[in-house]
Amino acid sequence: MPISEDAPFKPASPYSISKVGTDLLSTFYFQAYGLKTIATRMFTHTGPRRGEVFAESTFAKQIALAEKGLISPVIKVGNLNSMRTWSDVRDAVRAYHLLLTKNPKFGEVYNIGGTFSATVGDMLNKLISLSPIQDKLEIEVVSSRIRPLDADLQITDTTKFNKHTGWVPEITFEQTMQDLLDYWREQVSLSNFLVEK
Repeated sequence: MPISEDAPFKPASPYSISKVGTDLLSTFYFQAYGLKTIATRMFTHTGPRRGEVFAESTFAKQIALAEKGLISPVIKVGNLNSMRTWSDVRDAVRAYHLLLTKNPKFGEVYNIGGTFSATVGDMLNKLISLSPIQDKLEIEVVSSRIRPLDADLQITDTTKFNKHTGWVPEITFEQTMQDLLDYWREQVSLSNFLVEK
């Protein structure tokens, strides 16, 4: 720790296995055929419009629904102990742009990620702290939300990418969480959610 580009792969889900595969394929096609590839290993990034299959987004959606009285004030969760380094999706997009426009080096591999680390539980507590009904919200661990394997420690070393591009995250974790929650508040207000009470 933190995880460098040279760290061995330890995928903990079919999704992460697919990422390892594409990473290896891009390197192969560069080495074998000279295809202009750059492999990126983007660590946890989130923000407004994040799909609700991801923990932080489903938490924010549940809070927004509870604030409107559309569900009971119980946030259903899985593993809250997993450690992540968080960054904002808008910083991530800026990183990708720099990667392609600032002296791109084909065949390279770069870690990209934030500088703020916290557990999933800490992230949930931040979202709850932003709610006017925070004192009413309860947390319920649901077994169906717990993965059979989980990557419990994802702290990235982005030194190589930072040195190459000068990129550093600009949006704070607090702002990301606020914007994510506000996004779901807007979605709840605009939509007729059919939910079970």
